[in-house]
Amino acid sequence: MEPTPSLLDGAFWITAGSILLLLVLSGFFSGSETALTASSRGKLRAQADKGSRGAQKALDITDDNERLIGSVLLGNNLVNILAASLATALFTRLFGESGVALATLVMTLLVLIFAEVLPKTYAITNAEKAAAAVAPVISVAVTVFSPVVAAVRLLVRGVLRVFGVRIDPDSNILAVREEIAGALQLGHSEGVVEKEDRDRILGALDLGDRTVEEIMLHRSNIEMIDADAEPEEILKQCLESPHTRLPVFRDEPENIVGVVHAKDLFRAMYAQAGAEGNAQLLKSFDISKVANDPYFVPDTTTLDDQMREFLRMHGHFALVVDEYGSLRGLITLEDILEEIVGEIADEFDLEEDVPVTRTDDGQFLIEGAMTIRDVNRAMDWSLPDEEANTVAGLVIHEAQMIPTTGQVFSFHGFRFEVTAREGNRITGLKVRPL
Repeated sequence: MEPTPSLLDGAFWITAGSILLLLVLSGFFSGSETALTASSRGKLRAQADKGSRGAQKALDITDDNERLIGSVLLGNNLVNILAASLATALFTRLFGESGVALATLVMTLLVLIFAEVLPKTYAITNAEKAAAAVAPVISVAVTVFSPVVAAVRLLVRGVLRVFGVRIDPDSNILAVREEIAGALQLGHSEGVVEKEDRDRILGALDLGDRTVEEIMLHRSNIEMIDADAEPEEILKQCLESPHTRLPVFRDEPENIVGVVHAKDLFRAMYAQAGAEGNAQLLKSFDISKVANDPYFVPDTTTLDDQMREFLRMHGHFALVVDEYGSLRGLITLEDILEEIVGEIADEFDLEEDVPVTRTDDGQFLIEGAMTIRDVNRAMDWSLPDEEANTVAGLVIHEAQMIPTTGQVFSFHGFRFEVTAREGNRITGLKVRPL
């Protein structure tokens, strides 16, 4: 049935124009939703700091994503439904009953192309620019629709609560770290982010989740000074030690009475022995008068808190104790910084063997005391470190026993062979991915 000229009156053109206007509004709402949700808040913040009012408005309205999406969806559905209703009435008037099917087909194509795909494609490729441009208008829509959105929000949360789903208002805040970590891992896998850069940033992000117990130097490896030793022995020990700060104990290693700095010790000995270095004058030297008070920290302190405390007190050295006050180890500011930037070595550090050595058969020789985190960073592996700090500890935890030399285990996608053991300690392992 062909439309008659009498049907193309003023009402026809007004209705057709209204449909086009509603399609434009639908495209605006669709593109705005995509731009505001896909834009990077970091880039918007940078633009806002440079004076962009649109970027600042976009940051303001995306603080409450639930209200933003609810308002945009409400506006988008309103214009889509109104446009479909007007199109159905118009096509029914022109083509009779067949106009309903024709209106459905035409409006589906128009909405799909011009109100969905086209604006969303542009918004994705120019997310921050589009978000800053539409934010002032969308903020008005959010304000107008806020009462309705609030009611819908209460209804939605009530329905979700019936099914046992609860909305966490802090979920976006808690997801920021995971978002950054995921972006870094993705960038590294695509070759955009270097491994060293990824490790540094992730190391800084992990400081709040890791404790001093995980990176401390175990007490069995701490070099200490006996307060009752002869002054000549103390002087010789300090001169041969690569460390500038050494704990001082009396009677037993658990009884730490102070921490001495090498410069303070040399200065005090020089003052007592005189310029000629009379050894007899050193017989009465008391190291406890030179040593500083020891600084103890619990082993559950996070690395982030401990670094802040070091910076606050202008200190670099702390002794780690457990809940019973027993000495567990020691930690320095350098240990924490190494978790971010990697190994820091100077001319006084002892030369150590490479902690991971590759064998001819493709396996890797690893020291048992090496931390799982260091192994993962060095080899780009993903061994779990929730239950143990060292590779040897992981093997003991998984085996539920202290293995003997030569025993082989397979877990977490790796093969572990014990190659060396001293007492109850696993000192050497041969590892390869399965």
